Amino acid sequence: MFKKVLIANRGEIALRIIQACRELDIRTVAVHSTADRDSLHVSYADEGICIGPPSSLESYLKIGRVIAAAEISGADAVHPGYGFLAENAHFAEVLEECGIGWIGPRPETIRSMGDKANARRVAIEAGVPVLPGSKDPLASVHEVVGLAAEIGYPVILKASAGGGGRGMRIVENPDEIASQFSTASEEAERAFGDGSMYLEKYLRSPRHVEFQIFGDHHGNVIHLGERECSIQRRHQKLLEESPSVALDEELRNRMGDAAVALAKAVDYRNAGTIEFLLDDDGSFYFMEMNTRIQVEHPVTEEVMGVDLVKEQLRVASGHKLSFRSGLRPRGHVIEFRINAEHPETFRPSPGKMTTLHLPGGPGVRIDTHAYEEYVIPPFYDSMIAKLIVRGANREEAIARGRRALDLFVVEGIHTTVDLHKKILQDEPFQRGDFSTRFMEDFVKRQAEANKRS
Repeated sequence: MFKKVLIANRGEIALRIIQACRELDIRTVAVHSTADRDSLHVSYADEGICIGPPSSLESYLKIGRVIAAAEISGADAVHPGYGFLAENAHFAEVLEECGIGWIGPRPETIRSMGDKANARRVAIEAGVPVLPGSKDPLASVHEVVGLAAEIGYPVILKASAGGGGRGMRIVENPDEIASQFSTASEEAERAFGDGSMYLEKYLRSPRHVEFQIFGDHHGNVIHLGERECSIQRRHQKLLEESPSVALDEELRNRMGDAAVALAKAVDYRNAGTIEFLLDDDGSFYFMEMNTRIQVEHPVTEEVMGVDLVKEQLRVASGHKLSFRSGLRPRGHVIEFRINAEHPETFRPSPGKMTTLHLPGGPGVRIDTHAYEEYVIPPFYDSMIAKLIVRGANREEAIARGRRALDLFVVEGIHTTVDLHKKILQDEPFQRGDFSTRFMEDFVKRQAEANKRS
């Protein structure tokens, strides 16, 4: 087992990794920007090292500074968390060259699955269903026009190196292709340094269902069930739950088998996620693979009774998987992302949290780095906490979510707590009748209700 781990991240995920390390008697090193010197992950770690100014480009994304911090502190491994350098194959390679452990999949796997066009090819070769689309990155607008006509509209343009909804555009007709291709490619170039694009058939109202997979260095690869992630805005997830009400046992087994087949095809090691689109006729299609721990990993932890972060540390140290395949869900779990945003306009709301009261009680878990009087910096992701609730069934989980959100008090900034309260009161959500279009339809229902009142 590692003796000292450097966490190349910030916020709640850095704190979560520190907690797992403490249980395994591993010392921790927190890197931080000048804006994060008062963050909890810095004070909870055994050591803290400042690696630059507030801009993530000059701190958390500076590979040389992170590696220098690891060497200076004597860390024998680095955990990247999610975001920042978590899916940077070059970073993983440099760590290996420096003799520092990498708590994640092999660099070649990250590179292979990080290229969305290549990931499609791998999925096809593994026998995993994919949406009709381009096999290789698109070379020109003319090529896009021809392929879109062959597939049929609507289609969606996606950045080969993309994620988080950036470099992604829906195209309804041929007249839109030239401008949308140019805009998406330029956005991808700015965000990822790679403007190459690929194209897929666009499903108007699918569900977004992902499977947690895990592999070790001994050839073992398993999945730990699904997470329903359809409640999202602009491709950013807001709420996740498990099990999905859309899956019966037969469909769950087929999707889980496909996820494992794809992971085995790339000799996957450590934690990862296979994301699928699920059509209303039961057809499912590979969308992408996230070669890291996910924001919503607590959903799987709570519903399956496992600790994924501790397992990451064990597996990266060379241990075999400590849990077996075929684990069964324990009740129902919902995770709410609490963001420092206005609940209606979604505008960021950085600033001081003058009051913070966190809920508790049966079936309630909070993952956060926030505390009263903490100042939310304007430089990073707006998420300040994850509220996770578990019940014996979905109805009890919703009831516990209502109770916990009512007791979640934040003053001084806006948060999305009230938005989640309204979602839980929404009848289609309560029925489990929704797709990735949920938020679009939900906003319309809210507007109509406000007019009537």
